[in-house]
Amino acid sequence: MREKPFFDLTVEKLNCVRDHNYDRLSEICDDDFGILNINTEGGSEVIRDREGWENWFHSLFARLGAMQAKTWSEITNYEAMQRGNMGYSVVDFDQMLVIGEKKMRFAVISTIIWKRDNGHWKESRYH
Repeated sequence: MREKPFFDLTVEKLNCVRDHNYDRLSEICDDDFGILNINTEGGSEVIRDREGWENWFHSLFARLGAMQAKTWSEITNYEAMQRGNMGYSVVDFDQMLVIGEKKMRFAVISTIIWKRDNGHWKESRYH
């Protein structure tokens, strides 16, 4: 998987979420057209602009911190292609969540649209 386009950047992005590293995550992600993500109640959350993106991650990290939750992602399958300044990847991963003695695993499949911006690859859309 490591040899496929965007794999290392995908791992870094997932690790930013694990580490609550908002600053680096915001450098990697433009999310020009928003994101679709899981909310803290297990439902879907549609976020359409940068302000919504920032608010969502700030509140997620604060809530996880308040719960003393640990999270990490384990990639189980990865496919990607890149053409010129655009590309996409499909990432299958297990999202792990540990709160105290309770451990949960959520299977996730996401599609990420990537763009090259000023010589750097960034997430343009996450779904």
